[in-house]
Amino acid sequence: IAAADEARAELRRAVRAGEPVGEDVLERLVLPLVDQAAPEWQHAVDVLLQLPGITGPVGYAGGLIALGVRLAVVEPRIEAAVLFAGSYVPRGMFAEAKTVAIPLQVLLQWDDEGNDRQLALDLFDALGSGEKSLHANMGGHTGVPPFAVDDGARFFARHLQAG
Repeated sequence: IAAADEARAELRRAVRAGEPVGEDVLERLVLPLVDQAAPEWQHAVDVLLQLPGITGPVGYAGGLIALGVRLAVVEPRIEAAVLFAGSYVPRGMFAEAKTVAIPLQVLLQWDDEGNDRQLALDLFDALGSGEKSLHANMGGHTGVPPFAVDDGARFFARHLQAG
């Protein structure tokens, strides 16, 4: 946690100074967050599946793509995922990405000024899923077109049929 706090402070300093944020800072920040968040998400799935009327299969859709990769690997109840390639993925997670086996739909905003497009493409290439698709749209980070959300809903409808 101390390392992540230090990385967070370095990130804030760089942003305030208008300087580029180093990849080493992002590595030290994102991986601890993923390590902490994945078990919390697994607990949330535990709780939700105990509620009346809620059953599997489970899908995951989320914007922190590193967390989505981790959950796709460690949470067997997740059977399909829609991942948004709009955040940093530590290079060390690429080996983990190769072990992802569930169907994936990855959304990439082509002109997302705050994220490295090539890193997102490299991650997509590394994902081990036998069924994966990349949906790239023009526009920045907040310019996701409404039809992209509809595409995600159709993806889940295909892959998460109960029974």
